[in-house]
Amino acid sequence: MPLIADTETLRQRLERAKESDYIAIDTEFMRDRSYWSRLCLVQIADQQGAFAIDPLAEGLELAPLYELLNDWPGTKVLHACRQDMEIFYHATGRLPHPIFDTQVAAMVLGYGDSVAYDTLVHRITGRRIDKGARFTDWARRPLSERQVEYALADVIHLRPVYERLSAELERRGRSAWVAEEMAILTDPTTYQLDPADAWKRLKLRRPSPRQLARAQALARWREEEAQSRDVPRNRVLRDEALLEIIAHPPKRPKDLDRVRGIGQGFHASRAGRALWRRLEEVEALPEDRLPKIEHKKGRRPPTPPVVDLLKLLLKIRADEADVAPRLVAGGDDLERLARGERDADIKVLNGWRHEVFGRDALALLEGRLAFTACDGRIVITRPGRDARQEAAGAAGSTEA
Repeated sequence: MPLIADTETLRQRLERAKESDYIAIDTEFMRDRSYWSRLCLVQIADQQGAFAIDPLAEGLELAPLYELLNDWPGTKVLHACRQDMEIFYHATGRLPHPIFDTQVAAMVLGYGDSVAYDTLVHRITGRRIDKGARFTDWARRPLSERQVEYALADVIHLRPVYERLSAELERRGRSAWVAEEMAILTDPTTYQLDPADAWKRLKLRRPSPRQLARAQALARWREEEAQSRDVPRNRVLRDEALLEIIAHPPKRPKDLDRVRGIGQGFHASRAGRALWRRLEEVEALPEDRLPKIEHKKGRRPPTPPVVDLLKLLLKIRADEADVAPRLVAGGDDLERLARGERDADIKVLNGWRHEVFGRDALALLEGRLAFTACDGRIVITRPGRDARQEAAGAAGSTEA
């Protein structure tokens, strides 16, 4: 099928798409040469078939597409949609809604952690997807018929996958679990890239207050520079060079050229002069204006065995509930629990995660739950209960 490359054809086809209860949507984009993803292709499947849109076609206006995504009340089905959503948010300042992410739904239903689309399609439909065009330069024109067919396959098979997962969620009473995750994916704060937070991406090792101030200032400068020029942040300055400057700041502008990974003459460039100004501002800060490094008193770093016990409990409970462990809790959640934190923003202490894992995690940390081996199995026990009773109860229990 040829690409839709003019606005009127696009408008007419999308009006027909609105007759469906839901649409499946996918995108192809390039980001290796820019800060913001460059939208190169949009694929949509509805009850009448599948079609592709060429965002790079001269004169094509995408307003009808964004109106469909943002204002049409039908469900938009995507797989692993975070990057797609970021593209739409950057383009319009709004997010498609309502949405259904089949990767999240698959994790809720026990298909595995971050299950790949082709794997999910094969498990549900038995179809094999050709991945030969995976590394296509989607910005290059013209696209071949094979490339378009490859791209359309992603949305054609997304429809039966969605219908199967949606029905299974309803049957098992887990639709609300997915809705909770969709609320995060449709929250604008999920995609707002604040340059002031860019330093958190750096791998700093026990920085001093002055080094932390440098990291905050220089990482923010690099992020703002990358955004304004629409280039990858490492095109502005690589992490290794940035960390070297943070740890060992040059004494003079010309010394910037001696930092590994920075070319000769950088200090005299516009970017080099801007970096030096930020560095001078940090070095001029009095001690009382440097960022505070909080050291939590009375809390020891979690010992690996404690975190390992939590991981074991997570695996057991996630297997019993037939849900992907990674969706229930991440490593940071487990470490925070092991340190004694009980903040409301720890996901496993809220909602369905608390029911599946959080309640027992707290019991384990408080000595009200333990592990033992029984008949070759790891069994969770509680004070006053026999391990064989626990094993029999676990074997006979069923999860929704």
